[in-house]
Amino acid sequence: MTTAGPPPLHTPPSYSRRFTLENLDIRGQVVRLGDAWHALMRGRDYPDDVTRYFGELACVGVMVGTGLKHPGRVILQIQGANDPARATRAAKLAVVECTHTLGLRGMAASAQTPGVGEVHETNGFAEWVGNGTLAMTVANSDSGQMYQSIVPISGLSVAECFEHYFDQSEQLPTHLWLAATEQGAGALMLQKLPKADERDPDGWARVEMLASSVTDAELIGTPVDVLLKRLFVEEDVRLYEPKTVSSDCKRDEEKVKAVLRSLGREELESTLAEYGEVIVKDDMSNQEYRFDPAAIAALFDAGDAPADGKP
Repeated sequence: MTTAGPPPLHTPPSYSRRFTLENLDIRGQVVRLGDAWHALMRGRDYPDDVTRYFGELACVGVMVGTGLKHPGRVILQIQGANDPARATRAAKLAVVECTHTLGLRGMAASAQTPGVGEVHETNGFAEWVGNGTLAMTVANSDSGQMYQSIVPISGLSVAECFEHYFDQSEQLPTHLWLAATEQGAGALMLQKLPKADERDPDGWARVEMLASSVTDAELIGTPVDVLLKRLFVEEDVRLYEPKTVSSDCKRDEEKVKAVLRSLGREELESTLAEYGEVIVKDDMSNQEYRFDPAAIAALFDAGDAPADGKP
């Protein structure tokens, strides 16, 4: 195995890393989410299957974000169908956002949450989404343009849906392996480049078979160089330097204060009278803000109010 450039002194716990099988004209990518995933999941108690789907979507978001050639972000969004005849617990909303610098944030919600001691596993990703939609939006910060594509729910897993999507959109045969638990998330992608069959007519089928032996535990935790050496020991693997994935779950208290001011003092004091404090939850950034009576009063004091005096 050859490594492009000097080996990094430290491989970050959350990263995206590309590689090529030089002798076969096949390219690939590994995504590993550790600390960024823990920040995304902190304080959240999703059912196991929702955790899995959410983590797998996060990995796909990072894969696409790694390939952005302009400042911006990619957004993967599932919008549930709001159909009472659907499964006991169906997707209501799930969003993953990854910037071109691989800052990651997002959230997931189901229409119903199992009660204590109950486990309502769905029979796969397609059932969870049901008649809802899965959309990918790419936003260009330089031009202000946004491009949206609908990803067909054409398989029983996140991997199958995006395999079909990439096959069509990039015109390259694609195979994905995804895994996610509370401990971490990981992904492996392979893509067959146009001249692969000229290099080796059997190469793509052989590599797919070898990669299919990967386990969820390896996707989540095995160092990428060790993983690729085990899977493709006979191939000429060129491994590129990692790109760090970080949590974009940042606090922005000033933005929250501006929103509260826009609601007006009377409405906020009514909330205080009923609950004793005002609580604002930013689900996308996984942040919670609490304001007691003194903090609410300070929002409208001269020293903390907008210059024009308006709430």
